Amino acid sequence: MAKDDYYQTLGVDRQAGKDDIKKAYRQLAMKYHPDRNPGDKQAEQKFKDVSEAYEVLKDDEKRAAYNRLGHAAFQQGGQQGGFDFNFTSSFADVFDDLFGEFTGGRRGGGGSGRGTDLRYKFEVSLEEAYSGKQATIRVPTSVACESCNGSGAAAGAGPTACPTCGGAGKIRSTQGFFTVERTCAACRGAGKVIKNPCKECGGNGRVRREKTLSVNIPAGVEDGTRIRLAGEGEAGMRGAPPGDLYVFLEVKAHRIFQRDGANIYCRVPIPMTTAALGGNIEVPAIDGSRARVSIPAGTQSGHQFRLKGKGMKVMRSAGRGDMYIQALVETPANLSKQQQEILRQFENAGGKQTSPESEGFFSKVKELWEDLRE
Repeated sequence: MAKDDYYQTLGVDRQAGKDDIKKAYRQLAMKYHPDRNPGDKQAEQKFKDVSEAYEVLKDDEKRAAYNRLGHAAFQQGGQQGGFDFNFTSSFADVFDDLFGEFTGGRRGGGGSGRGTDLRYKFEVSLEEAYSGKQATIRVPTSVACESCNGSGAAAGAGPTACPTCGGAGKIRSTQGFFTVERTCAACRGAGKVIKNPCKECGGNGRVRREKTLSVNIPAGVEDGTRIRLAGEGEAGMRGAPPGDLYVFLEVKAHRIFQRDGANIYCRVPIPMTTAALGGNIEVPAIDGSRARVSIPAGTQSGHQFRLKGKGMKVMRSAGRGDMYIQALVETPANLSKQQQEILRQFENAGGKQTSPESEGFFSKVKELWEDLRE
């Protein structure tokens, strides 16, 4: 009986990518898995067919051979050109995260008892991000039990091989036509059990404590910077290695400055008279100093002045960014009668001619209205 086309078996076209092929196989394997269809020979055969198709199409070399020669590329007892079908590996490739550890265990060496990695968020001000600091943090975590030195066993006692798994930490069982390997529930993959557990930690080898740590925050850190403290995560089970602590930095918003990478921006209101006649202003810098800015006559609102090297420090570098001052020309408010009269005299003396942008804009508006009347 002729075999179905592998692409038809998985329900994908011949140009399908690896992700589409894997997704199709995952859905079909879930549907026809023998554990979900006990005693159903047709479902078991269908499961074998989709596994065979996936085993070929997931591999670039096998797929290329199949595209050229079809099923003939894998004849002669199921093997040709060095190709060999392994349905178990295909299934484990996509289902080890759903059904346990298959043929060699899960990625990451499950059952080692290694402590959990921890995440800690720490806020710093923009000034602290500029200069750096040595910070002290307090982290609730698990630490090695002092009473048993992290072994989990009471004084004078020690762990013994787990009778359930024989010390392997894993249990193998046969399901259908492949072997399944799962972490031993009795010893949680450690391969050892404690008959006389430590009363302080209950046999876990670790207890809950708050740990005080010192963190070096380098100058120039940005929002979201991650600092890794190796071995400062949770203690491992019964003497296993500890996890790591990851400190994520969050730079708080500043009341004056806005940051963009290594550059700093500051919006500075400027009196109308200073903008018109020119003058000097003083602005603060992130390093605590003051910077003097010369305002040329006729400065418009939105104009930027660049202060080179007055921005943020660059992390692990001697460089610094720049500081940009954006002028915001302020319209006078709460004028006295005398001030109002002075401005009217200025306007009557041809003040409109000194505002080229507004004059040019309203000239265009006047032309537009005239064009609409025609």
